[in-house]
Amino acid sequence: MRRSLVLLSAGLTVLSTGLCNGLASAQNNTPRNLILFIPDGLRALKVTPETAPAMAEVRDKGVNFKNSHSLFPTFTMANGSAMSTGHYLGDTGVFSNTIWTNYTSGPAGDTVVPFIENDAVLGDIDEHFKGDYLNEETVLKLARDKGLSTAAIGKVGPTYQWDHTDHPEKPGQHSIVIDDSTGGKAGVALSDEMKDALTKAGLALATPSRGDNGKAGDAKTPGTTTANIVQQAYFADVATKVVLPMFKARNKPFVLVFWSRDPDGTQHNQGDSLNQIMPGINGPSTMASIKNVDNNLAQIRKALDELGLAANTNIMIQADHGFSTISKESKTSPSAKVSYDDTPKDFLPMGFLALDLAKALDLPLFDPNDKNAAVTGNAHPKAGNGVLGKDPTKPDLVIATNGGSDLIYLPNRDKKLAAKTVKALLEQDYVSGMFVDDSLGRFPGTLPLSSINLRGKAATPTPAIVVNFRSYASECGEAPTNCSVQVADTVLRQGQGMHGSFSRGDTFNFMAAIGPDFKAGFVNELPVSNADVGMTAAQLLGLRGSQNGGLVGRVMSEALPNGTVPKAYKAVEKSKMSENGLQTVLNVQRVGSQRYFDTAGFPGRTLGLEPDAGKQKTAGK
Repeated sequence: MRRSLVLLSAGLTVLSTGLCNGLASAQNNTPRNLILFIPDGLRALKVTPETAPAMAEVRDKGVNFKNSHSLFPTFTMANGSAMSTGHYLGDTGVFSNTIWTNYTSGPAGDTVVPFIENDAVLGDIDEHFKGDYLNEETVLKLARDKGLSTAAIGKVGPTYQWDHTDHPEKPGQHSIVIDDSTGGKAGVALSDEMKDALTKAGLALATPSRGDNGKAGDAKTPGTTTANIVQQAYFADVATKVVLPMFKARNKPFVLVFWSRDPDGTQHNQGDSLNQIMPGINGPSTMASIKNVDNNLAQIRKALDELGLAANTNIMIQADHGFSTISKESKTSPSAKVSYDDTPKDFLPMGFLALDLAKALDLPLFDPNDKNAAVTGNAHPKAGNGVLGKDPTKPDLVIATNGGSDLIYLPNRDKKLAAKTVKALLEQDYVSGMFVDDSLGRFPGTLPLSSINLRGKAATPTPAIVVNFRSYASECGEAPTNCSVQVADTVLRQGQGMHGSFSRGDTFNFMAAIGPDFKAGFVNELPVSNADVGMTAAQLLGLRGSQNGGLVGRVMSEALPNGTVPKAYKAVEKSKMSENGLQTVLNVQRVGSQRYFDTAGFPGRTLGLEPDAGKQKTAGK
């Protein structure tokens, strides 16, 4: 692996490792409140005073983190785990939204590859992994233990993850959790105090559904053209009419997490661009969803003002990831040449990675989401996931399908099978870079998992191979990161939206902050990430917890008054060249010991990685 370093800024003070001392709130004795606002899937450059005035105001009057980073794989639960703990994914074990758990999860539908955006599934995984599948304490849990008022409101899955080890049925103080499941059997139970407060505020005890916003359509029917307005209005009303007044009455510091499903949910399901790349995720439905989440933020800030809480409340805004328009095109995939009832001709079907690997490796394919039924003929796995081998209960290879990247597990740690799998993937034009578990050895064309902090103290099984899919910029007339297109292994259609890749369109998330413990009108040029969010939140609140793993973010000291301003460097890391002339290239920035990952893949196949003067094979659009 070759490395090259370029100094980004000179004359700056080096940041020491670990938490900084003497920063911001540590300099005063006034307890602060903290709101962590997550606009799911918001691309950094889509925020303007016209499209999202409330968020633009926070960015322009507070701190503008203009060099922000989502962690790869750029998925919701993965980055939620980083925000909530301050740890990278190699420690949290949340490698994507769908993972292999090496046991059958009942609440997930009796499968070994559960989709974990589900409260009941998270509870089940917790129970299996000794009560805490994250293996690290969350900011909300630490704040609750310290006696602060705590609440998490919004999208099911990542909202609960912020305090997933809390047990409302036990005595003591508990976090308020309101998400899609509230009021149902799978939801976190409401306290009598919350039930009374919701009733007095004229709000239902059950969260309304997404309605038309939840409709994704199919190959012939466009998806939604409606933002998630009704459901998010309920969440915003709960926050502003119930939770914030309740917290003020308690007269002690609080932490509130507000996780907005928009623009993510609308960008996934939008029906503006069925089977077409343009306008993709830049159509009217997306713009309505951005305005929707902006209205939620404006409502919360207005409530802070009216309750007299604004002057003593810090607000951190960070999207979990960026977004891309889906492509289903490949010239090399065998699965794209097969006819399927639900897939347009010559398009990649859902589960194309599992189908193509089964063929290349000559292994039987079974569907872990369909009672391990054999997948044969003109069929594809129902959810895209696959178990390969003669015995589906003892598979040789497992594929967890996610979107802009997929996870491959080798339960038997078979190095020869790993080599065959890598060789097969190098032949596909939809692949753009691979990362392989260090314990399996080095393979030309790939980089190790440790190079992107995916190998740590995780309680859940570590993937053997993480496959990044091809991405490029369409001619959408905006900044390239706003025009990102990616091949995606998903039930969603070409022209709809997805994330998860190492495209800069997916890693470039919106981040901003404002409040008494942040600088005003400050543009932060230094790289920051979602892992830094967790560490900075803990610092602002004066929280200290035990750590099992050492893959942690840093306190964003440069954004805090009198904080240390560190140096930053750029680096490029390259794998050895494969036999067919491909190499995984990783663009890195560094602050002290912290590494930030801009883009990775095969140059010419990942947005943000240009071809190396003809030395690297590329794939056309």
